[in-house]
Amino acid sequence: MRKFKNNIKLKTIKQKWFSMSLVLIALFGMQSCDDTFLDVVPDNVVTIDQAFNLRNEAEKYLFTCYSYLPKNGDALYNIGFLAGNETWIPPNDAALNSYAFDVARGLQRTSNPYMDAWEGRYQGGGPGDNYPMYDGIRHCNVFIENMEDRNNVPDINEAERLRWIAEAKFLKAYYHYYLMRMYGAIPIIKEVIPVDAPEDQLQVSRDPIDESVDYLATLLDEAAANLPPQIFDTQQELGRVTRQVALGIKGELLLMAASPLFNGNPDMANFKNNDGTVLFNPTYDETKWQKAAEAIKAAIDVAEANGHQLYYQSEFVYDVSQTAKTKIDIRQAICEPFNNEVLWSNTNSRTWQLQRICMMPLSVEVPHRNARMIFSPTISSASKFYTKNGVPIDEDKTLDYSDITDLREAGAEDALNIAEGYRTSILNFDREPRFYADLGFDGAIFYKQDSNADETAFHIESKFQDYAGSFDAFDFNISGYFIKKLVNWEQAFTSDGGSSYKDYAWPEMRLADLYLQYAEALNEVSGPTAEVLQYVDAVRERAGLEGVATSWQNFSSNPNKYTSKEGMREIIHRERTIELAYEGKNFWDVRRWKEAVREFNQPVQGWNVFGTSEAAYYQVLTLHQQRFVSPRDYFWPIYDLTLIQNPNLVQSPGW
Repeated sequence: MRKFKNNIKLKTIKQKWFSMSLVLIALFGMQSCDDTFLDVVPDNVVTIDQAFNLRNEAEKYLFTCYSYLPKNGDALYNIGFLAGNETWIPPNDAALNSYAFDVARGLQRTSNPYMDAWEGRYQGGGPGDNYPMYDGIRHCNVFIENMEDRNNVPDINEAERLRWIAEAKFLKAYYHYYLMRMYGAIPIIKEVIPVDAPEDQLQVSRDPIDESVDYLATLLDEAAANLPPQIFDTQQELGRVTRQVALGIKGELLLMAASPLFNGNPDMANFKNNDGTVLFNPTYDETKWQKAAEAIKAAIDVAEANGHQLYYQSEFVYDVSQTAKTKIDIRQAICEPFNNEVLWSNTNSRTWQLQRICMMPLSVEVPHRNARMIFSPTISSASKFYTKNGVPIDEDKTLDYSDITDLREAGAEDALNIAEGYRTSILNFDREPRFYADLGFDGAIFYKQDSNADETAFHIESKFQDYAGSFDAFDFNISGYFIKKLVNWEQAFTSDGGSSYKDYAWPEMRLADLYLQYAEALNEVSGPTAEVLQYVDAVRERAGLEGVATSWQNFSSNPNKYTSKEGMREIIHRERTIELAYEGKNFWDVRRWKEAVREFNQPVQGWNVFGTSEAAYYQVLTLHQQRFVSPRDYFWPIYDLTLIQNPNLVQSPGW
């Protein structure tokens, strides 16, 4: 591991790892004051001593620690966007050269692994591969060590010092958690390791999962104690972490630790260090769910006490139907900057390019370069959304989706979701509001602010020769489904085909996510209690659906499904899959649930987007046959050169 990248000599560190200042200026310094708090790394600093002489330079070092936050609002760096099966892209690197997409196609390798966050290579280390996660951890340790020395930074008050230390502790814990989610057991770097330390300190090994989780949970508790409950200086500090963020990540960490991939997983029984240390406890521990539930509830309580709630759009320039309002509520929960549902907006990651990648032309005047539409939800993903009755399409006893190549013409009753008179697949009819809010398809209505009073002003036409057709050589949709969810409703096209996108910071944590996490953990503890249903139903209500009990009793072929722990587990999993679709969350959920071996061994399918007629277009094509090897593919491989350089590290199982 290059003598392990955490190794530094505090008194002689050169400015070479501050050389990313130009990148940081571009990312942070040029944002408007209400978009970001971040600035640049220390100026003209030769040694660590100088970095901690004054408050101003120390604060810039803190921002260096923040700079390693994954760029999850970027199509290239959010692993979950393209490494699973929710979304597919054209199989040519000219459209988007994504290494996560190579993971989805089964091309992962031990020689130069894709999305290598450990070493910071192949898009696993942010733009330019400049942000390897262990470098971020190193900077956090340097910052904490120096700020805890009260002889350093004499011009800072104690309250602010404690807050800054807490921020660095949070980031340190978060970076470890991010790596653990990818690699399973990892080395936990608790302090700065001097470059001249003995070899046994330099050549670290993986730490057991349970010990690591306990350490990181404690670190997050320490951070939460000294973090503010909310950001009060919204002109300077938006994006900095708060108490609820630290508690939320603690809950997410403990939920992961309680889940089947990490909790008593027999496939990991032989995952050991060279000295025989067992890295995964082979015994299932039900109490881990209780710990997760308590931690997530604590985060929810703090968030709600500080004004966070599920998002509802409050202002419309024109009178619109409740159908349109519900769809805007769903989309803007993601896209409205710093709205009251978002607990953590990552100002380190902007979304203008992401929106452009998702958006499709809505008229013949719009060139594909302004609405590239290459993010293509699969038919499998589209099928997971509920019917209008709030149950899965294969459970709704009132509707038949057995042959999705059957076509139907949209009538007046469909006109707010599908252009009246347009013929499209039955899969696109009688679906829940999130289906129409999140997805576009051939014939779909796309309501935006510039639709004016007419909700049906825009609709999509996407057969091959249509304005949203896949006729461009590079920028085209491969499945026949489009992502509306990530495009702010204030997006607009000009009469000459130009485009504008309202930028927003990527929402790392939403209250709806926490509600569903809590319901999941609580159901594992006590089954489908009224409280479990309460939190799931709150998310469903915002989505325009009846509660679980009402929907299943009235419309499901399995009306008692929600009354058992196993049935409610399946419902909660589906609810998370729908509510958090296209946010990069499902990829990690499917893995921790240990369902990837089933989910990622299915054919990836879409419509025949090169068809010019209805008969040709509405044919189901297999875009790729995924292959997921268990248990190998549940965890990332470590770069083989890293293993050569550090013989105390063991490779991930199966690699």
